[in-house]
Amino acid sequence: MSNNGELTVSGFQKIVDEWITTIGVRYFSPLTNMAILAEETGEIARIMARKYGDQSTKENEVLDLADELADLLWVAAAIANQTGIDLNEAIMNNISKKNIRDIERHRNNPKLTDQSL
Repeated sequence: MSNNGELTVSGFQKIVDEWITTIGVRYFSPLTNMAILAEETGEIARIMARKYGDQSTKENEVLDLADELADLLWVAAAIANQTGIDLNEAIMNNISKKNIRDIERHRNNPKLTDQSL
């Protein structure tokens, strides 16, 4: 947590670790967590296809994108924890990489600048 009550990435990783090692008993294997990550990604895709795409919802189908995104982040944090990755550091490195690699890339992409789309 931060001083203003916002959840930090590091704080989130600690919460996930504490929950898994107490309530959840132990971490699933990395391969199992990868399969769960793929499953959660599929659930997000299902919601996106129905809410923003052309697919219709089934009767009584609940579309909770926020919950599914939170599930995906949970599993990503679990994988990071069990493989020794500091997600805060990884995210900052990733942003830095994008700032260098993509500094002009998207500005020069006619697909993004064409307002008729």
